[in-house]
Amino acid sequence: MESYGSSLNRSQSLASGLEKSSPTWKPSRSRSSSTVSSRHSRQIIKDWEVIDDLQVEMHAGGDNPPDMTTPGICEGYLLKRRKWPLKGWHKRYFVLEAGNLRYSKNQQDVSRGRFQGSLDVSHAVMSINKKSNQIDLDAGDILYHIKAKSHELFYIWVTKLQAHRLYKKHEATHVHSSFLRTLSHGSAAGQAQINGDLSSAGMVDSAGAPAGVLPSDNNAVNRKVSAWLQQSHNPDSCVQELNRCHLDLTELNRLIQKLQMLEGGQAFTNGDLKRIISIQNISLEKPKKSRSGKMWSHSRTLSLGMVRKPIRGITKSLSSSHLGSSPHLGASVPSIPDYVYSQLSPPTATSPEGKKIQQDICAISLRVLASLKTVHETLSQERQKLQEVWETNNIHQSKTAEPAAARHSSHGPPSVADSAAEYFDASDILCGSSSEVSDESGLSDGSTTNSEPEEGHASATRKYRASISKTPNSFVPKSTGRRTTLPAHCPDNSHVGLMAILYNNIGKDLARVSMPAALNEPVNLLQRLCEELEYSELLDIASNTSDPYQRMVYIAAFAISSYSPVTFRNRYKPFNPVLGETYECIREDRGFRLISEQVCHHPPISACHAQSENFSFWQDQRWKNKFWGKSLEILPTGMVNVTLPRYGDHYEWNKVVTCIHNVLSQQRYLEHYGEVTIRNLNSNVCTCKITFVKSRYWGSDTNKNEVQGTVLDQSGSVIHRFGGLWHEGIYCDTLPTPKCVWKPNPQPKDHMLYYGFSTFAMELNELPPDLKPLLPPTDSRLRPDQRLLEDGKVDEADIKKDEIEEFHRERRKELSKMGEEHVPRFFKKAKDSCGRDVWLTNGTYWKLRENPGFANIKNKNLTVW
Repeated sequence: MESYGSSLNRSQSLASGLEKSSPTWKPSRSRSSSTVSSRHSRQIIKDWEVIDDLQVEMHAGGDNPPDMTTPGICEGYLLKRRKWPLKGWHKRYFVLEAGNLRYSKNQQDVSRGRFQGSLDVSHAVMSINKKSNQIDLDAGDILYHIKAKSHELFYIWVTKLQAHRLYKKHEATHVHSSFLRTLSHGSAAGQAQINGDLSSAGMVDSAGAPAGVLPSDNNAVNRKVSAWLQQSHNPDSCVQELNRCHLDLTELNRLIQKLQMLEGGQAFTNGDLKRIISIQNISLEKPKKSRSGKMWSHSRTLSLGMVRKPIRGITKSLSSSHLGSSPHLGASVPSIPDYVYSQLSPPTATSPEGKKIQQDICAISLRVLASLKTVHETLSQERQKLQEVWETNNIHQSKTAEPAAARHSSHGPPSVADSAAEYFDASDILCGSSSEVSDESGLSDGSTTNSEPEEGHASATRKYRASISKTPNSFVPKSTGRRTTLPAHCPDNSHVGLMAILYNNIGKDLARVSMPAALNEPVNLLQRLCEELEYSELLDIASNTSDPYQRMVYIAAFAISSYSPVTFRNRYKPFNPVLGETYECIREDRGFRLISEQVCHHPPISACHAQSENFSFWQDQRWKNKFWGKSLEILPTGMVNVTLPRYGDHYEWNKVVTCIHNVLSQQRYLEHYGEVTIRNLNSNVCTCKITFVKSRYWGSDTNKNEVQGTVLDQSGSVIHRFGGLWHEGIYCDTLPTPKCVWKPNPQPKDHMLYYGFSTFAMELNELPPDLKPLLPPTDSRLRPDQRLLEDGKVDEADIKKDEIEEFHRERRKELSKMGEEHVPRFFKKAKDSCGRDVWLTNGTYWKLRENPGFANIKNKNLTVW
């Protein structure tokens, strides 16, 4: 178990290698987008270490051979971070058994089998902070923040967690090997199937089709199956590899047994201690006082010279030269309390001959690993071929089922009212960003089940989705004279050392971390605010709807539509605006004009205001980003406001959490979860509650992006229900005429070559020649690094991005020396009705644009690059 510390070295070296191999990312130019971080902040980041089990799997403890010995149970009290919105820590009783970490309120609940949460530690990214004795376990949708009261208990828990993680990985490998052996035994029957002797092998069903393959009347599918069988690798090669593995594993078993016979009562090394802690069942609850009134408070210090104490007739020799070599825990090894030490079995160590056996074990293990890799690659190729056949057959079956579906649709659109027993009020739903969220995080800790969609919700969503799919898209392409493509395709950023960047900033607000230009898309957050008005026609419809309840439905549809532009945008991030940067957008075809400005840099705050004959729209958004190992969270604060002057309505609502999962892999996907409450501040006639449902952990893609909403009257009764998926559309079947109230516009051709942009997004950064003289020099369209990236000049964009950020760092230093602060030019700070700080337009932008014009204004505050 010596790799308890060496695994960190491997992750650090891996991160370093990624930085060095990246032609775009240069560590020497790594800088913060703000002023130089304080020494304390840098130290906090360095204290966190990510545990990488790759090396542990190869060497399994340095001097100790890997085995399948089940790790012992570990139980005791730990501090767990309270759920949001509560802060601080509370004490919970944890039990670690067979790779599962469960917790309850106290030991009595554990004895009764009552647990509040459970986590498979083998599926989680494990980060530790040895100075604060904290352990973070991030399994994507489940996140635990736990802390030990002492360094000794921290040492034991980390050792136990590593042992259980390693055991679960070995267990999965063992199950996989058993499956391969079973598969190899049936290879003879498989060969008989290829030769046509299906009946004698007993592999033919009643229809005469091979078992495991769907019978198909599609000749194309049958030809594909035949070609697949002819191109398949000789199954005898897999059998030979598996037989070789069997012999090697037999030899491994013999060597391990011989090693166990050679074990004796020699020096008690740090590796031995970790191995024993891993194997033994340990209770970390301190015993109660004895009759003499004394506590078992003595402890054995394992790092101070040679300690000898007989226990059960066996002498324990503890050498500091062996125990001071743990990189994770520093130069000293923690003291083990007597009540824990007494639970450990007598120590043993291997002789020099045993070390030679260990080397043989490692060599054979590598040979077994190579054989299994060969088998795995072969089976993966066969699986891919089978998957293609399966998909082809599914397409054929779906085509034959379409007439039946068309006949069924003639009965009219589905109604949730018809299945009230399967549907629930939105007020009964607990969403991913409510009280089931860990502190400073939108990730559920898995202690409840309400964060997942109810069965009734899933059923309603399926009905909504079917109705939306039948609704023709009303979008008609119009020639606006604007561009339909970008000047250059998006760059390939797979070479950028993203892992190195994020691992060096775990727990840090990523808004303060400067990223390479290759990770950006050629729009910034100010333009993203404008992008929320892509479906502003919903506000126009609401302004012309007299019924307040129906009007609320369209306001809700507009709130949901603002999330749809990011459906295909998880590979890149927008530029962070610099302080004082602005963006204007005038859309005569849509009837609105917008101005936005970066009013604050730390924390970053972007404000915008849009005006139309039918509505006014404004918001100021603060984004807080957190990286948790596998996922990246974006937590917005600030409220969105819309007014409809025709009816005197003032609607206000919040935003939900956005989470990017699998952020370090190429299979990234984006998810929104939480609850949105829309209120009319000038009328209490109705309110609206929208739930962005958190997807099931094992759910399919069809269960993702669900949205459910209700419009409630003053008494809380449901007037309207609606739902669907935020990337496909929203359907409301309680309107006088049930219909799809919103459906996103189709994506333009080759949109994935242009950052996944919609047609509206491609127009945001366009700079026509006649517009350029009218813009202030702070407009985002004039930002040189963003323009260079749009033109495909990535290296030049990266250099210019450095220069702009350095310019603003120096500018903030100068203001700080003079005791001044930046004053936004077009927005002012105010208080809303709830006493919150908000940023409102001061109404000067459009006046200055008209007279005297920004080209005639000389002001250094208008220079941002």
